[in-house]
Amino acid sequence: MAEKFDLIVIGGGPGGYTAAIRAAKLGHKTVVVESNHLGGICLNWGCIPTKALLHTAKLYDDIRRAADYGLVVGETQVDWKRVIDRSRDVAGRLSKGIEFLFNKHGVAYHIGRGVLADGLTVEVTPEQGRPYRLQAKHIIIATGARARALPGIQPDGERIITSREAMILPEVPKRLVVIGAGAIGVEFAYLYSVFGSEVTLIELLPRILPVEDEDISKELARQFKKRKITLLTGTKVDRIDRQKTQVQVHTSGAAQETVTAEYALLAVGVGGNVEDLGLEQVGVVVEGGTIRVDELCRTGVEGIYAIGDVIGPPWLAHVASAEGIMAVEHLTGLDPEPLDYGNIPACTYCEPQVASVGLTEQAALEQGYEVKTGKFPFRALGKSLATGKIDGFVKVVYDAQYGELLGTHIIGDNATDLITEVALGRKLETTYQEVLRTVHPHPTLSEAIVEATALAYGESINY
Repeated sequence: MAEKFDLIVIGGGPGGYTAAIRAAKLGHKTVVVESNHLGGICLNWGCIPTKALLHTAKLYDDIRRAADYGLVVGETQVDWKRVIDRSRDVAGRLSKGIEFLFNKHGVAYHIGRGVLADGLTVEVTPEQGRPYRLQAKHIIIATGARARALPGIQPDGERIITSREAMILPEVPKRLVVIGAGAIGVEFAYLYSVFGSEVTLIELLPRILPVEDEDISKELARQFKKRKITLLTGTKVDRIDRQKTQVQVHTSGAAQETVTAEYALLAVGVGGNVEDLGLEQVGVVVEGGTIRVDELCRTGVEGIYAIGDVIGPPWLAHVASAEGIMAVEHLTGLDPEPLDYGNIPACTYCEPQVASVGLTEQAALEQGYEVKTGKFPFRALGKSLATGKIDGFVKVVYDAQYGELLGTHIIGDNATDLITEVALGRKLETTYQEVLRTVHPHPTLSEAIVEATALAYGESINY
């Protein structure tokens, strides 16, 4: 007899474990089926351990600039193994933390691969032992995504690698090619350039971070060039020749050359984990490698939901978590509000950091808005001068007719923390008057948001 639950969640990543805990707190008997480690790619091989590595890189960068602050520091050495070990330890502790939360809230946890046997049944295959079945009135698919390859170019885990291998390289390479200049690509380009690699960053589109506002992309490109990172934009990778101790990356387009390095890191996006889940046999529709859902994350099959990276962009952990809560509240009958995908903060954790929410200036114009924009540089801010982190700016985009805040784009120190103020403001449909009349503490980096708004409306005091 199959053990019965109210909810089965397939996948224990940010979306899956969040959904499970919310369901348990709402009184549902809940089980999570996960074949690897709790926390998914984000916690174990993505968001969290990469941020640990990036923090170490930033700290190392700051120590080398200690003389600028009047501090005399001796020669700083890098113990690369300890750098990697700390990152893995952070991931391990958080994964155990999820198990603690499951125990606290009464969420069952089954280790094994879950496959849909029918609309109410999941067959679980453990690594050892015989398959068995679980049944529930509702099922949430939260199987995440994996790194994509290029046509004809497959990662081998040795010389042609993905972000997973890039996090645990045995040494800092002398030369590294990063293919793809989205968030993952620029983060690793920054990381390894700080530790001494000669980094070449290749992007097919005309600029790095191509989904960000053009002014942001230009500023980050300028900062990366200062770090001696070679940028090849508008450039296509035709093939990679793998050799024993290096790779040769052959390109065409704006840059037609052959780049030699110890490793080639593929950072060209992700694709949903939709294979071998039994989706087709129960009627769940898959299109373009992602599961098709409605605005409440319902598939076309009664009682089956899908959330997170497996349903497509934006591929962000905080989106998966929000979708998980929404799906659980809907199946509980709480009538949740559909997620506003136009107000999702995007964050990139290189230095300077990049964060944005809402429309870019170009997107606003394309949608027919008449806009007012303001761009306030951090170098004109007291807090930035005090900390020495003066690179970057805040750019705001307002609707000229009604004064609505359409979007904000930040590049600079702690940008990823600053963006939350804007997301909250946009959720509340704030206008420029409300931003200007909200007293911001001094001296803080958040002052740049109100200063940029003042510039947009000709009311600037400090610039």
